[in-house]
Amino acid sequence: MSSQMTVVIAGIVLVVAIVVALVIMRRGDSRFTYDTQHGTAPRATEGEGNTAATAFKGRFSILTTGVGAMFAALAVKLWGMQMVSSDYYDKQAQSNQTRTVTTPAVRGRILDRNGVALVQNRPSLAVVAYRDLAGDKVLVRHLANVLGMPYVAVLRNIQDNSEGAQSLHTIATDVRRSTVAYIQEHAGEFPGVKIAERTERQYPYGETACHILGYTGTITSEQIEAQNKKASEDSNESAGKIAYQSGDIVGQAGVESYYENLLQGIRGEQTVKVDASGNVTGQAGAVPPRAGSDVKLTIDLAIQQACETALADAIARAKQSGYSNAGNGAVVCLDPNNGEILGMASEPKFDPSVFIGGVSNDVWTELNDDEGSHPLLNRAISGQYMSASTIKPLTSLAALEYGTYTSSQTTDCTGYWTGLGKQWGKYCWLHSGHGTMTLQSGIANSCDPVFYDIGKAFFYDKDNPEGLQEMFRRWGLGSTCGIDLPSEGAGRIPDAEWKESFFSDASADDRKWNAGDMTNIAIGQGDILVTPLQMACAYMGLANGGKQFTPHVFLSAVSRDGDGGDAYIYNGKGSKKRLTAKINSDADLTLVRNGMHDVIYSTSATTASHFTNLTPQVYGKSGTGEKSGEDEYSWFCAYAPADDPKYVIATVLEQGGGGSAIALHVVRDVLGVIYNEPDTSSATGDSSVR
Repeated sequence: MSSQMTVVIAGIVLVVAIVVALVIMRRGDSRFTYDTQHGTAPRATEGEGNTAATAFKGRFSILTTGVGAMFAALAVKLWGMQMVSSDYYDKQAQSNQTRTVTTPAVRGRILDRNGVALVQNRPSLAVVAYRDLAGDKVLVRHLANVLGMPYVAVLRNIQDNSEGAQSLHTIATDVRRSTVAYIQEHAGEFPGVKIAERTERQYPYGETACHILGYTGTITSEQIEAQNKKASEDSNESAGKIAYQSGDIVGQAGVESYYENLLQGIRGEQTVKVDASGNVTGQAGAVPPRAGSDVKLTIDLAIQQACETALADAIARAKQSGYSNAGNGAVVCLDPNNGEILGMASEPKFDPSVFIGGVSNDVWTELNDDEGSHPLLNRAISGQYMSASTIKPLTSLAALEYGTYTSSQTTDCTGYWTGLGKQWGKYCWLHSGHGTMTLQSGIANSCDPVFYDIGKAFFYDKDNPEGLQEMFRRWGLGSTCGIDLPSEGAGRIPDAEWKESFFSDASADDRKWNAGDMTNIAIGQGDILVTPLQMACAYMGLANGGKQFTPHVFLSAVSRDGDGGDAYIYNGKGSKKRLTAKINSDADLTLVRNGMHDVIYSTSATTASHFTNLTPQVYGKSGTGEKSGEDEYSWFCAYAPADDPKYVIATVLEQGGGGSAIALHVVRDVLGVIYNEPDTSSATGDSSVR
């Protein structure tokens, strides 16, 4: 007989018993009787009025009624629990006996544009156990001896709460196969100890593309708090997104972080049986995890390696040339037709594999030491520098559009410019002077006085006193480019309002924007700041007649249905327009491009010797930045082929010397790999173009 039927019968019997008891009490409760022998007048059987017996009967009747009501309520409750809510209580009982724990999903791989794996997963054998194993001290010590780990470390890993109370806790990873074999062969000595197959991130090419790829690590408490706060504020936005738990491995930088939702995959679930103390006693069922999607990048491994090698070689060249502080720098190579990043390097680099399983305090301190070179910083997108003379093509376009310098105008460069008075004189980088310069030859020779004249003219232009800054912003400087990587810098285009705010503690005269400030930014000095990526985008615009595409490293998400095709491509169509900078006239752009041509082929025989041995024609501009107390910063930006641009390269070396002497070689070496035409020129020495 079922428990429900038993309760029904018991309830019926109880109700009948209560009804019968009430009837009997009612019948035996008559206080008066009729005496037919002595007359018809009624009289009390036990005397007149209230007696002890009648009072007792009244109280007993009330008690009986109360007890009956209590039993009736109990019957109703039992009826509801067994007949109406039985399913609910069955579930409650079942939940007290089981727990649901999650199992990690395999992260997706990261591939280059040709399908070469830049980040993949390797199998790893792990020793795992449930938390209750910590109670067996003898077993824990024996296991520690077999694993070759300190007893305290093994105990701490077993008791670690980051993986959940009923989840298998990871004791050791990457365990040697001989050790695994011993544990399995002597399973009786290790009750509760299991071997689990896990995966770990693997970087087949070591440090290559480390700043693009990023690294993974255990989710932090701050990240979980931010997730929970965001979910509570906007439940709709968090719908469909991965809900992370303590102990999860997530992307912490680069593509690993930016495309976490694609790479992470979906966790599996496993139902385990537990006893009253919460210890796992068995397994009840499981839902397998789903691996994350593979992400294909725009990066070409060969070009990426060329960028890194060229940058490292240029740094070595700078050191050999006497620039002992050289060591940091960046280079970007992109496709101007769609904004795809083909290569991006930053020095110094780091090894992303040091973060697998958790990075040590010593390594973390070394990577973030303020006295070090901050290898985690991606200088290609986060490094912010003076643009130096690489900005002069944009300065020229501003001058031609606003009429502050014409195509036929000339400047007599004596090596020392006194346009603001002798007391405010400025040197040209060539102290001996360039002689008579036009705007085109000013670009070609990077003659500073030509651009000092432009800066002065803008300062005194009543109609367009900030026309120069407007031109820089029109071409995307002073704002992020929108690349799909974390921590992109915005740079800075200074103006009167910025100076007033930034130097708020200075005197009124020192806060005031002056002609010297304008002449400084006209040559890419002063308070102007740009990133290498911003300059690459600006030169993308020069190559495309003003059009810029948003730079990106994501090419597609690889389909997981077995055909290996692309499930989704960047922006749904492979590219996204960033901006189109208005150019006053085709003649203006032609003049600027001619100046960039002359930088490469006409002004310096040394520079020309490195490019005349390359089939495609190259247009570019060098730059040499100055910073107080430091050596010169070396810049070079270029695009090729000039008549049908397919590659834009921008590079900077901190304290690396002159642009045409050092940074030029980064551009030339990368193009040499792309076209399989290495630089055969051995010409060295100071270039006549800075």
